[in-house]
Parts: sequence; structure tokens; C-alpha cells
Amino acid sequence: MLPLDLDLQQKKNSIQDFEYITLRVLEYLPNVLSAYKEKNGYRIHSSNIAGTTKYIRPINQRLFIYSAEEFKAKYAEFETVMNKLKNRIIILSTPEKMLIDSVIYTIQQAIGAGFDLLANPNSARKHVGNRFEELIKTIFTEIGIANQKTVLKIPYMTEEGEKTYNCENDMILSPYNKVRSTSKHLDNNEVVVSIKTTSKDRMGKMFIDKILLERFVNHKQKVIGIFLNDVQRKESDNISFTLVSGLFMVYSSFLTELEGIYYLDPPPNAGKEPYNKYIKPFSELVTQDIWKLLTP
Repeated sequence: MLPLDLDLQQKKNSIQDFEYITLRVLEYLPNVLSAYKEKNGYRIHSSNIAGTTKYIRPINQRLFIYSAEEFKAKYAEFETVMNKLKNRIIILSTPEKMLIDSVIYTIQQAIGAGFDLLANPNSARKHVGNRFEELIKTIFTEIGIANQKTVLKIPYMTEEGEKTYNCENDMILSPYNKVRSTSKHLDNNEVVVSIKTTSKDRMGKMFIDKILLERFVNHKQKVIGIFLNDVQRKESDNISFTLVSGLFMVYSSFLTELEGIYYLDPPPNAGKEPYNKYIKPFSELVTQDIWKLLTP
């Protein structure tokens, strides 16, 4: 068995891989966390080992499952819900939707907490982002939706001749058995997905990319964003929310409209008018919206 810090850095290829690493972290955390402070429904945990204090990212108490035993039980229920979605049973109860968000949030935040305690912050950031992309990919694979990461190659002219701009798309979701979009073409029935742990410093790029993609492929293209959360620790005992909601509305009103923004842990403004027209929980995507978006 790999040490936990190395296991966290390994690529995860299946939902079972994520179940396993989550249980490892949940069993590890009680041994090292020494205190916490609460703020607006979030806990800021700290660990003090050999005189060194480390903090983990803010944890949403409504979503996170702390107990390894409880996680095992919830994960078994989660697998049942995933099987329903795979069989296109999409009318789910509110508790089932909450379960989806809670289990996936717990997986990702357990991974993040493990990195906070065991790795260098600079190297951890990229790994946490990679695990989130892999996690979202496994969810769509699990429910039977074809998906693939693509790089659209956009040519442009310079004094030195033609060059190529590589426009990376975190994921393409397809209504077909296999993704049809290529490095030169995007199928207009497929959905381009941006997957990021936070929208901080990244929200604007999604709008610009949608405009760029549509102009290059010369047709309307469905684009959505999937985020973990928009909350960060502020000093040792506080939090701040990082969604710039006014800027989001300006982009939506004057640049272009995305087909949807989905959070596992939505920021407070997401439930208010007019933001709730655009921003929804991730469970709404996999139980309702994605099936509509993928209808040709």
C-alpha cells in the first residue's frame, strides 16, 4: 500500500478509486486534527504536530461526511442512485439529490484536506484540480454518458506564417456512444464543460472561450461550468466567498450566456434572484439538465 501522501497524488480512474482514497483520508483525519472554529456553517480545522500548525480548507457542515463508517453507508446509497441515473431514472427525491452532492463533495474535500496536511501547497493545488477533473469524469462515465477531454486547434496567421492556438476543453459530453468532436471540429449536439475547483480568476475565461469556440466552429455551442465551491479560508478563523456575482451577471448580459453553472457547494448568492436562473447544484445537472442539454 502506498503512503497516503503518494496515494493522493496518483491519478484516479474509477469511482471505486475515489471511494478508497476517501476512506483512507477519513480514517486519518481524526488522528491529526486538533481543533476547529465555525463560521457561517463552515468549519476551519487545524492540526498541530511537533509545534507546526496547519489548516485545512473550509468544510461545509451541511455536505461533508466526517465518519468513515457513515461514508461507507452513504456511498452504498450513492451507488444505488448512480444506477438509477444510468438506467435513465431521473426523477429523484430531494434527499437523493442531496446525497449526490454530499458524497461527491466529501470525496473531493477529503482529498483536498489530505493535501493540505501532507503536501506542499504549491504542488498540491494542481493535484487537487486534477483529482476534481478525474472525479467529475468518473461520475459521467458511471451514469453512461460518453465523455472525453479535447484540445481544439485554432489556426492563426503571423509574420512567420500560420501558427496554432490550443484551446483546451476539460471535457466534452456527448449524446452519442462516442464523442464526435475532434481537434478541428465541435459537434453542436455535444456539451463543452469547464471543470474547476473554484471560479476565482477563471469565470471570465469560460465566457471568452464560448465566444471564441462559436466563432471558430461557426455554430452555436453548448458550454457549461462545473465548480466545487467559491469559499476560502481568511486568516485562521474566518472565511470569504470568492464569486464575483456582479461580474458574472455583466458577462451573462453583455458577452454571452452559458448553458449553466453548477456547484457542489453553491455560494450564498446562488439561491437569490437573478443568479438562481444560471447557478444550480451539481445534482440538478446529473438528474435533470444534462439529459435536456444532450437532446439533439
